[in-house]
Amino acid sequence: MILTAVAMLAAACLVLIAPVVRAQGFETEATAAYVIDHGTGQVLFSHNAEVPLPPASMSKLMPLLMTFEAIEEGRLTLETRLPVSAHAMSFGGSTMFLNTTDRPTVEELIRGVIIVSGNDASVVLAEALSPDGTEAGWARIATARARELGMTQTTLMNASGWPAAGHVMSMRDLGILAERIITEHPEMYAYFAETEFDYENRSPANRFNRNPLLALGIGADGLKTGHTSEAGYGLVGSATQGNRRVTFVITGLASGEARAREAERIVTWGLRQFVERQVVTGGTELARAPVFLGAATDVGLAPAEDLTLLLPATGAPGLTAEVTYTGPFMAPIATGDQLGELVVRMGAGVDAVEHRIPMLATEDVAQGGIGTRLGAATRDVLHRLIGPPPTLVGG
Repeated sequence: MILTAVAMLAAACLVLIAPVVRAQGFETEATAAYVIDHGTGQVLFSHNAEVPLPPASMSKLMPLLMTFEAIEEGRLTLETRLPVSAHAMSFGGSTMFLNTTDRPTVEELIRGVIIVSGNDASVVLAEALSPDGTEAGWARIATARARELGMTQTTLMNASGWPAAGHVMSMRDLGILAERIITEHPEMYAYFAETEFDYENRSPANRFNRNPLLALGIGADGLKTGHTSEAGYGLVGSATQGNRRVTFVITGLASGEARAREAERIVTWGLRQFVERQVVTGGTELARAPVFLGAATDVGLAPAEDLTLLLPATGAPGLTAEVTYTGPFMAPIATGDQLGELVVRMGAGVDAVEHRIPMLATEDVAQGGIGTRLGAATRDVLHRLIGPPPTLVGG
């Protein structure tokens, strides 16, 4: 049978009665938004975050990630020089002003994509990574790579973010992409904090990084802006404070000023309105479960690991926990055997988030002797013959 040790947990684990992370009262001007804390992996805010939308130049993060992966695998180096096709040269908008006689290095192209949002630079990198040397070929493998990373609402038609039918990403997918770059390629991530790059003095007016947060001194160090008339103004951003990092994605703002204002507001909210708390301590006994045919009648259960969560500095309670297991357990039992789970829930209904932690035996329980087994057998026979013993009610 399934037994749930709710009552015992409530008595033994009062630390879990704490506020739930909830974007209560927080609103955004953005059409869609997504905010995540890196240390805990908690989503702090989500608004239309699963909806596939035109990403504009924010989708340039995908050719960047795949370039970083190719460097890590040895298929490219920062010093590798790449040809510029007529197709790459043909792009307008924000560019490095490359031409077909150029042979820029991979490092120059990376900086050109990140800092000046070069459409031409993005296409040069994509063509170098493409199985058939074309941007369309890159788009096919990039979409497949996005799926491998869990970016389920991403379909890429090009490397630049140039408006194209079917070229879409969700804000959650862009958050996954940003987190991957920050976590897996920290040495490359340093480029995102650079504020100025001018390739061979060709574009002095277009040499500045468009990220409005970099100059504010609020811990911002990336990632990528985007703007088209279809998508509006957007930003994938990240900032740190102490040992915390928050990454966010916004889109659909009406102007560059509105984007800058909303980005700063989200960073301030995400970093200052939440505190980290260890709500579960690994190895601490939280419940006891019955044991059948053992030298002891029950065994202690303790979580296998700590659980640290972000909680709002002020907010309403909403964190619950319970231990679940299937019992009673047959002896013998060894210390460290997994016997159940601790389920910590934040929120309610469709917005609830669960954290599941294995519950381990805190002690050895040997198999009972002959007396234990005879007693159990006798009780079983009596139960079959005359039913369970009467319940005594005290007065």
